[in-house]
Amino acid sequence: MAADKFALFLGCVAPLRYPGIEKATRELFKALGYDLREMTGAGCCPAPGVVRSFDQATWLALAARNLAIAEKQGCDVLTICNGCFGSLYEANHMLQEDPALLKKVNAILAEVGMKYEGKVRVRHFADVLFNDVGIEKMKQKFTRPLDYKVAVHYGCHFTRPTKLKHLDDPERPHILDELVEWTGAKSLPYADKNMCCGAGGGVRSRDGKFALTFTEAKLKNMKAVNAQFIIDVCPFCHLQFDRGQKDLPGYDIPVIHLAQLYGLAMGLPESSLGLEAHEIKVTL
Repeated sequence: MAADKFALFLGCVAPLRYPGIEKATRELFKALGYDLREMTGAGCCPAPGVVRSFDQATWLALAARNLAIAEKQGCDVLTICNGCFGSLYEANHMLQEDPALLKKVNAILAEVGMKYEGKVRVRHFADVLFNDVGIEKMKQKFTRPLDYKVAVHYGCHFTRPTKLKHLDDPERPHILDELVEWTGAKSLPYADKNMCCGAGGGVRSRDGKFALTFTEAKLKNMKAVNAQFIIDVCPFCHLQFDRGQKDLPGYDIPVIHLAQLYGLAMGLPESSLGLEAHEIKVTL
């Protein structure tokens, strides 16, 4: 697959709730010389904590359909969401490692005139920035040093399952902290940094109040170190922290997706980053 282009997989939450994340991602990768292709007709990743829990064959077929769209374009997949990254990455691994399973899934895809050959890679945009772009090229694009003190949230699916991804140390991850500090911001250490936001695995949908107990625990620790912002790389985590705070009195820490943070560092107008769509007002 071409190294300078990707099939951009938007997922569900970003385009519907936080379009600024999509806008910032497009502007960022355009400035870096990448061609982001539209995945016309793409569906949900689908969320593994929901669909795979009930029917693995359906989950695989839906994921393979998305992968087949990218493969037809001759592109690897670029994700901006941990959940989408996890779902598509794991499904792709299973299909590439098991020819018999791929054959079964292609029998399902054949009903809609599609086929997946297993030639696509699934990448998280933060992985591409860290491992492909690198600090020197990235800093050339920054025009606005960001003197912020922030709490970085990794989320559950960025590094896991570690036996498959080998992306970062799951116990002591560093990639996102470094990416944030490239902008001049300071990533603050805080207690239980690797804890879930509370939303994943269908928990937010099944029991919103219980999900908020996780969210509040993290917010308490972030507030304890006086974090100005929460920086995430997943629109679903973004949603949980941003919308969850309106139900948790005493918390008002603005949430910024890493692509939006990079947009700020690149000097993009705040009006183009969709920050006004956030529940917790972002004051810079």
